[in-house]
Amino acid sequence: MMSLGWSRGLGWGLLAWCLGVALQLQQAALWPVAMYGAVLALALVAAWRLRLTQLTRPSEHRHRPTVFWVIVSLLWFSVAFAVTGWHAWSRVSSMAPALEGQDLDVVGVVQAMPQKQDLGWRFRFRIEQAWQVDATGVSRALRVNADVPAQVYLGWYGQEGTHDSGWNLSPLPEPVKAGERWRLRVRLKAPHGHMNPRGFDHEMWLWEQGIRATGYVRNRPKDPPPLRIASTLSHPIEGWRQTVRDRLLTQLSTPGGDSDAAKRAGVLAALVVGDQAAIDRSDWDVFRATGVAHLMSISGLHVTMFAWLASVAVGWGWRRAALWGFDGAMRWPAVHVGAVSGLLLATFYALFSGWGLPAQRTLLMLLVVVVLRLSARQWHGALVWLMACAAVLVWDPWALLQPGFWLSFVAVGVLMASDLKGDQTAGFAPPRNLSDAPFWGSGARPLSWSHHWGAAPVVRWLVLFVQSVGALLREQATVTLALAPLTLLFFAQVSLVGLLANVLAIPWVTLVVTPLAMLGLLWPLAWDWASWALRPLSDLLGWMSAWPLASVSRATPPWGLAVVAMLGALGLVLRMPLSWKVMCLPLLWPVLFWSPPRPGHGQFELLAADVGQGNAVLVRTAQHSLLYDAGPRYSAESDAGHRVLVPLLAQMGERLDVLMLSHRDSDHTGGAAAVLAMQEQAQLWSSLEDEHPLHRLRPGWTRCQAGQSWVWDGVHFQVLHPPAPELASPRRKPNEVSCVLRITAPEGSALLAGDIESPQELALVRAGLSPVDLLLAPHHGSKTSSSLPFLQALAPKMALVQAGYRNRFGHPAAEVVGRYQAQGIPLVETTRCGAATWRSHAPTLVHCERVERQRYWHLVLQP
Repeated sequence: MMSLGWSRGLGWGLLAWCLGVALQLQQAALWPVAMYGAVLALALVAAWRLRLTQLTRPSEHRHRPTVFWVIVSLLWFSVAFAVTGWHAWSRVSSMAPALEGQDLDVVGVVQAMPQKQDLGWRFRFRIEQAWQVDATGVSRALRVNADVPAQVYLGWYGQEGTHDSGWNLSPLPEPVKAGERWRLRVRLKAPHGHMNPRGFDHEMWLWEQGIRATGYVRNRPKDPPPLRIASTLSHPIEGWRQTVRDRLLTQLSTPGGDSDAAKRAGVLAALVVGDQAAIDRSDWDVFRATGVAHLMSISGLHVTMFAWLASVAVGWGWRRAALWGFDGAMRWPAVHVGAVSGLLLATFYALFSGWGLPAQRTLLMLLVVVVLRLSARQWHGALVWLMACAAVLVWDPWALLQPGFWLSFVAVGVLMASDLKGDQTAGFAPPRNLSDAPFWGSGARPLSWSHHWGAAPVVRWLVLFVQSVGALLREQATVTLALAPLTLLFFAQVSLVGLLANVLAIPWVTLVVTPLAMLGLLWPLAWDWASWALRPLSDLLGWMSAWPLASVSRATPPWGLAVVAMLGALGLVLRMPLSWKVMCLPLLWPVLFWSPPRPGHGQFELLAADVGQGNAVLVRTAQHSLLYDAGPRYSAESDAGHRVLVPLLAQMGERLDVLMLSHRDSDHTGGAAAVLAMQEQAQLWSSLEDEHPLHRLRPGWTRCQAGQSWVWDGVHFQVLHPPAPELASPRRKPNEVSCVLRITAPEGSALLAGDIESPQELALVRAGLSPVDLLLAPHHGSKTSSSLPFLQALAPKMALVQAGYRNRFGHPAAEVVGRYQAQGIPLVETTRCGAATWRSHAPTLVHCERVERQRYWHLVLQP
């Protein structure tokens, strides 16, 4: 056992390392690389002066004052900060702004298994050569990693006819394959994602993946056709993964179109090759509601289980070899050979499953455990836990911002704290729990009944089964309760049936479905068996997700309340006196019943969500909420409702009173179905035609028309447009009937104008328009809107433009921007601002999510 002083010093040092990484991730901009080098050099010089190499001498520990350990921790902190900064600089690779949206000819290799989309494919591509093509067809060579980044993410879209998004698409060619070298004509742009409160940070995900540009393949008749140059051996495992996935999906697809069979095939593809995109969106909703989403992909649980089974099998074979007289088997302990072999085989399994970040983190944790086990030293479980955390953050510092990191490590820490004794080490051992943990404690729990029932094998197995089920229930309940505050913090949802669902699903998926799915690599008939085994579980989870209160949604609490609730949950699951556990219960109360502050009486708030090319504005008063438009539809599998608005409303704890759809264009109605499904109490107001499919979701819908008005909490709402159907033109374009909503409070007012154009603007001016403080720019800043008389009549103090980054329409148009500037009206664009929050009692201020959450991996747009 290591000495107490040395272990405490290392423990505080590892904790300081994690804190140093956390601080560096808060930087809005990277320092010059020389500054990180200077911090590192100063820390190393100070460490040398303190003669850290002498800390391993046990005789000196008792002479070290507390201030010494504080200084040592500060040095660890400084080194971690500097190393993380250097790591970040190694990933810096920008797209030249002048080349964004330009035609480029590139030659490169498909790096990973392509993902099937409804309109085509998306895949990672490594550029080897690039040329810029001007209007005359002349090419100019570009420098890879200087003018254009090497790592890009491409979409290749194609389909007969015209998609409802308005895109004119060519037929989709044969699928690209990992490892193939292609010559493509592409258009690229710098990474730019939606930025909403507590929303998914797409730019951070691209940064973590090393992708520094996104784009699409140009395949018009006048473009040179894409050319497959050769098949290479640069990514053999990815090519094998793609072959396996395609074989699996083909085999399990049914000629009759059984959608359930196709869904199960997608789940099996995720379990075998890590293709999570193959899982249907409705299945993801069921898995999240029942708390088993972590099982339906290659997670730490699957990698660790594979490592444990491999180590047991190799260890057993090594012992047999020793009994059969193999001399080499006597030189190395079977337990060490099994651990190393399990790690190596788990590494191959992680590579085959896509080398995802959760699998990488798990392998690093397992590596730490194996190294410590081979060192023949007994390490405290808490020290092993901290060592694994630090190792993961050295490899991938940005994992600290991922929910999976926190959920995994907190689950492991809680289980170790509740199950392991103080001096127990961690290593490969039979899992006593089946939670998503990267490693378990060593040694199986002693069986107190063994000397009583030693001669009865059947009874022994029966008692062992009962004890295992009891341990599984206890430890799964421990993890479920301990992780509830974090689940609420990250996902605004807690599954109340998660304990029961996991107890049933974990052993079935881990011990039956996944092994059968993996066996299909050698014997394809096993895939049919795996699909058959998955069917009852899918039906059961679907039934459980439909239970009343199967999951509870609450507003996302602040970090401080989540930490307090976490302490309360830990107090309930750890071995503590009953009186202490009772005292921990009140700590859970604030996080369960917290709600975001709302505007006061007579005030209102606007949140213009960052949804890309489309409108979606949340209006909140003291006790009511209205959503004006629901953003665009991105593809058949994705829309602003599922991707942005449903999570946003859940995290804010919002219950909509009204969803108002200004008109039928898909960039305003794309997410409506998802929002209406989530907000069952919300009324639907629209200008859509009577037979529109969305009206079937709300048979009692209301047509918006001029003259309608109501008052919420001292705030006046008035519909200014469109006119009543009998007064309108019989031939109306969708933009012409946009619902225009004016909101007025004593201290401020706003106008939401939809996609009206100049004729409708002039009609409103003639009808009489009074000034407003905030204007949602009509038609996203199109040159057909924002006419001068309209702007002069409204005289807004500020205008918002909701548009996509480098959208194909060129919104907002340069002439419209100039018009606003000439009138002295500040223009706030969501591409630069992210989600914009405006409040009536401070009409000259707007809070930009992109500005307030700015980090060095985010794209900074020049004015």
